[in-house]
This record gives sequence, C-alpha cells and structure tokens, in this order.
Amino acid sequence: MTHPLKLLIATHNPAKKQELGNGFSFLLQKNVNLLFLDDLHIKNDPEETGKTFLENARLKAYYFAKLTSLPTVADDGGIEIDILNGQPGVHSKRWLGRNASDEEMISFTLEKLKKIPQGKRNAQLTVCLYYVNPLTGYEAAITESLKGYISNSPSGFARKGFPYRALFIVEKYNKYYDELTDKEHHVANHRLKAVQKLIPLIKEDLLQ
Repeated sequence: MTHPLKLLIATHNPAKKQELGNGFSFLLQKNVNLLFLDDLHIKNDPEETGKTFLENARLKAYYFAKLTSLPTVADDGGIEIDILNGQPGVHSKRWLGRNASDEEMISFTLEKLKKIPQGKRNAQLTVCLYYVNPLTGYEAAITESLKGYISNSPSGFARKGFPYRALFIVEKYNKYYDELTDKEHHVANHRLKAVQKLIPLIKEDLLQ
C-alpha cells in the first residue's frame, strides 16, 4: 500500500464534515490523510433504501468505497422520538423532503408534538458509523445513542445542518444540546463516541 494512507469520510453535510474531521484528526498523526467527497469532486449520493441506520451507513460506505477504491467511513443517523414509535428515525433528514430547511424541520417536529406533554417527549439521537476497506475487505460498524427529550421550543443557538439538536434536551445535563459547553459536548456527543470506538479498528486495518 502506498503512503501516505488515505481515508475517505463520505458526507456532503458541512456540519458533519467538521465534526467527523475533528474526530478522526488523530489519524493525521499516523500518516493517514483525511479526504472528503468535495475533495474528489463527488456530488452524487446513493439512494438510502435501508430500514435502519446500520443498513443506510453500510450502503453509503460500500457505494463510495466502490466508486473511489478508498477505505471509507460513512454515517447515518437521526432522532428517534418514543411517542412517535421511533419516528423520524432513518427519515430524519428527509421527513419533509430533502430540500426542507432546518427551520422547517424544527417547526414540523414541534407541530407533531404540540399535544404531547413534556413528560412524554423522550427521544434519542442515534448514529451509526460504517467503515469498509475495499483493499483488505475489512469492515466494521459502531452505533451510539444519546438520550434526552424534545423541548417545547427551540434553543437560540441552532447549528446549521443539525436541526434536531436545537430541540433536544440532553438528559445527562438537562440542557439543550446546542447550549452544552465544549467540555460537556465532548463528553456527550454520540458521533464523537462512535468515532473514538471506530478509530482503533481503522488503525488495526490501515496500519497493520
């Protein structure tokens, strides 16, 4: 295998790119270059036909690994609201269609829950990261969740690309996700937890 090694982080979402890029930055110390879809001028996405986060993350990882012949990490995730039987789940980013704005998603979620009392608005943010290396055949998946509940109104600190976080109260801190301190965010962030668990597996594959 030629050096430096490469790892494709397969997302177009700017917020996810930043979060995953920061999470996987440890691999830069191991001579692994992190690439994104934009770096390779890839604009298309596969159709997400999976019924679970795992199925969609695997589908995307395989698609982009085959397209680029690069070791690839893809993710799928969203919010699961108990009173709505786990909705929107895998449809989180397309509950209102792919072109819906963050503000529209926030308003739609509040409308769906407007008659639901605070004590019955439990929810969890879930993410699955899937890694596949077409050069070795190795693959691995990590799923992490963060428990909390949906507020009656959004925070004033919504982060573009993560609409549901503006409504999500983190159970551990009883604070809006968007109002967590940097330290609290590092402890609570389910995507970073998944990254931290996946890194040793990627190292074992890429750096063997």
